[in-house]
Amino acid sequence: MSSSRLFLLTSLAMLLFAGNSVLCRLAFEHDSIDAASFTGIRLLSGALTLVLLNYLRQPAATSVPGEQNAHHGIGGNWLSAIALFVYAASFSFAYVSLPTGTGALLLFGAVQATMILAGLRSGEKLSVLQISGLLTAMAGLVTIMLPGLSAPSTVGALLMLTAGIAWGIYSLLGRQLTDPTSETAGNFLRAAKLSVLLLLVRWAHLHLDGWGTGIAVLSGAIASGIGYAIWYAVLPGLTAIRAASVQLSVPVIAALGGMLFLHERITPQLLMASVAILGGITLVILDKRSATVRPGEE
Repeated sequence: MSSSRLFLLTSLAMLLFAGNSVLCRLAFEHDSIDAASFTGIRLLSGALTLVLLNYLRQPAATSVPGEQNAHHGIGGNWLSAIALFVYAASFSFAYVSLPTGTGALLLFGAVQATMILAGLRSGEKLSVLQISGLLTAMAGLVTIMLPGLSAPSTVGALLMLTAGIAWGIYSLLGRQLTDPTSETAGNFLRAAKLSVLLLLVRWAHLHLDGWGTGIAVLSGAIASGIGYAIWYAVLPGLTAIRAASVQLSVPVIAALGGMLFLHERITPQLLMASVAILGGITLVILDKRSATVRPGEE
């Protein structure tokens, strides 16, 4: 893949990831859909898109007769699906009360912190610079939660942190994926089944209109399904440092999207927290010695 194509596809993937936050907030802005319905529709539409993409690539990918079923069937597992479902559900319910940029920042910070802490638990060592960066990022997460006029909803913030931890776990579970599109399609299908239980529990609170349903479909099919497919396609061309660093743009893009489409404003508290979290994680990432990335490490 040429460098220009790699850049364009990577940029598109980041735009789609940030788009999930903007779309979710747009859906809830006018109470067009409830969080449980948004979660279910997003997961189902994402699953169908990934299944279709998996099916369309089969003829071109099959070079040896009889091998397509072994290599291109729907994969995944229930443990990853549970982590994916917890992420998607917590993400939706958090955005009922969180601004776009704040939610994306909390999500991103929690994902990276989860994966960094998992590395520490597995025996990885941090330099003094990395430790300073990690502490700075943690201080930023605390800052965003401090009481004040611009402090986010405590419940919303805790739900988004839960979503970030769940997505971090999902990414860690997917480190060894050999066929990311197939595995992700299977995980989305399983998570969509779990969302039925959520819909039953929230039955009395379900409501949706055409606008909310359409946005949920866009979030699942385009921002999630196609977004993940593009990301997995560009991962082999990125080093671990670049793959991690490029995601620093997601909260920024989401905040700009919130300003553009939802007329949200960036508060001083959010700006300070952003600098601390993104700057701290940058210190950790840039001092890493790893130069390779496995599919699913996002």
